[in-house]
Amino acid sequence: MGNIFFTILYQPLYNLLVLLFNLIPGGGLGLAIIIMTVLIKGVLFPLTFKSMKSQKDMQEIQPKIAEIKAKYKDDKETQAKELMSVYKNNKVNPFASCLPTIAQLVVFITLYQVLRHGLETVDAANLYSFIVNPGTMGHWFLGIDLGKVSIPLAVISAIAQYFQAKQMVGARPPKEVRQTSAAMDEDMAATMNKMTVIMLPLMTLVIGVTTLPGGLTLYILVSTVLTFALYHFFLGKTKATPVTPAIIDVVAK
Repeated sequence: MGNIFFTILYQPLYNLLVLLFNLIPGGGLGLAIIIMTVLIKGVLFPLTFKSMKSQKDMQEIQPKIAEIKAKYKDDKETQAKELMSVYKNNKVNPFASCLPTIAQLVVFITLYQVLRHGLETVDAANLYSFIVNPGTMGHWFLGIDLGKVSIPLAVISAIAQYFQAKQMVGARPPKEVRQTSAAMDEDMAATMNKMTVIMLPLMTLVIGVTTLPGGLTLYILVSTVLTFALYHFFLGKTKATPVTPAIIDVVAK
C-alpha cells in the first residue's frame, strides 16, 4: 500500500513541485506551490464543478423538498419515493459532493507529506530521471517561512474559507416554509450549514497556527480562493424555486 501511495501520488507531486521550482527563476517555493495548486484544481475541475452544481441544485429544490416532507410526514415510505422522484426529475445527486471531497483530501494528505519531507534538501532518490535536482529549495515567500507554522497565512486562510463556506451554503427555503413545524428537517440542515460555516474555518485556523507548515496553509488559501472564484463565475447566485400559495397551504396544515 505504501509503495502504491508513493508511486501514484507522492512521487508525481514531489516531482511536479521540484519541476515548477526549477522553472521559476527566483520565484521560490511559494510560487511553485501556487502554480501547482492551480494545476491540481484544473485536473479536479470536472469533479469540483459537478459537486458545486449539485449543491446549488439542492438549494434550488429545497422548497419542493419541504413541501413533500410536510405532505407525507406520516408516510415515510411515500415521502422517500417522492423525494427520489424530485432528485431524478431535477437530475440532482445528493451524494455528488463525496468523490470530489475524497479526492481533495487525498491530495491534501499527499501534499502534506511532500512539504514535510521535501523542503530544503531535495531527495534525489525521489526524482524522475528528467527532473533536474536543484539541490535545495528555498522556502521563504514574502517574508514567510513556508517550512514552519505561519500564523498570518492561517488567519487569512480561515477568513477565506469562511466566505467560501457561506457561498456554498447559499439560500434557505422561504420564510413561510421555515416557520412551519413540518419543516424541522430544513431547520436542522440550516443549523448544520451554520456549523460548517463556523467549524471549517475554525479548524483551519487551529491546525494552521499549531501544526501545518506554511506551504500547506498557502495551498489551502489558494485552493479556497480558486473554489470561490469558480463557483462565482460558473454558477453565479442561487435562485431558489419560488413557493406557491398551494405549497404554503400544504405545509401549514
